[in-house]
Amino acid sequence: MDLQQVNTVDEAWMRHALRLAQRAESMAEVPVGAVLVHNGGCIAEAWNRPIGLNDPTAHAEILALRDAGRALKNYRLINTTLYVTLEPCVMCMGAISHARVSRLVFGAFDGKRGAVCNALNLADASFLNHSINWQGGVLEEECATLLRDFFRARR
Repeated sequence: MDLQQVNTVDEAWMRHALRLAQRAESMAEVPVGAVLVHNGGCIAEAWNRPIGLNDPTAHAEILALRDAGRALKNYRLINTTLYVTLEPCVMCMGAISHARVSRLVFGAFDGKRGAVCNALNLADASFLNHSINWQGGVLEEECATLLRDFFRARR
């Protein structure tokens, strides 16, 4: 696959994650969506639900990883790509690493709490026994605008 095809595929999955983020927003949750892809198909998808589920761990990434583990009947999610609209936090990056997700693609960078390449750099931290191939900034403006507008409306 050439770079243009990869970009097209990444953008298509990120648009799917954006639609999930909009579902979170419609439920008054922080608008973050996640899609886990394996062998070219979606095996799990989720959106932020910590408020609705009364669960501080119910981030989109965590919920998608849980569903994918059940779908694959394995806690190791090898040869998968996780698409998420916001750079994952430290909790989510820990789970992504433990699940052995092969590739992470995110939209908006999180300069304050992002644990891929901002507040922390866990994608290739030497103390973890799995490094994650990652790419940030896919549909960055659309992802960032959704978040900005959400928080602006609440202030």
